[in-house]
Amino acid sequence: MRSAHVTIRVHDIEAAAAFDRVGAFNRYAELSDVIRSVTTRQVSAEEEASDWDVYFRNGILSWSETDLFDRDALTITFEQIDGDFAEFNGVWRLTADGRDCLVDFSAEFDFGIPSLAGILDPVAERVFKETIARVVISLFAGNASVVGDEAVARAVAELTAEPVVATSGAR
Repeated sequence: MRSAHVTIRVHDIEAAAAFDRVGAFNRYAELSDVIRSVTTRQVSAEEEASDWDVYFRNGILSWSETDLFDRDALTITFEQIDGDFAEFNGVWRLTADGRDCLVDFSAEFDFGIPSLAGILDPVAERVFKETIARVVISLFAGNASVVGDEAVARAVAELTAEPVVATSGAR
C-alpha cells in the first residue's frame, strides 16, 4: 500500500480554531480544480459521510468515506466505505506549534491493480500532497506554508501564482 503525507504550517492561529475549517470538506471543490465535488452528510455529532469526485489522469476517481471528528484530540480519521480504491484511509492531525498550527495529512491507498502500481501510485501520491496543501493554504487565505517538502511547496506556489502579463514597454 502506498502512502502520502504532507504538513502545512498555518500562521498565527490556534489548532482548535483551525479544526473546523480543515474539516469543512464541502468547501474543498471551490478551492482546487482537481476536486470536482464533495458532498457531506452528518451521521452523528462526531461522524460525517462524504462522497468525493476527484479528477485523476484522464478520468474521475470517486469514493465515499466515513469521517470521524475528534475535537478533543484535534483529529479527523477517514476510511473509504465504497469507491474506486481497493483501500483508502488516513488521518488529519492538528497540533499547536507556538503561535502557529501544524496540519498533518496522512493517507494510505491502494488501487488494487498491482500491474499499474508503479505508474499510478507515484502520480496519486503527488496529486494528494499538492491538492491537500493547496486546499489548506487556501482555507487560510494564504497564511500558511508547506513544511519539509520543497517539491510540494514549489508546485503549490506555481499553482497559486498570479499570471505574469508581458508588456513590450511601448506606449
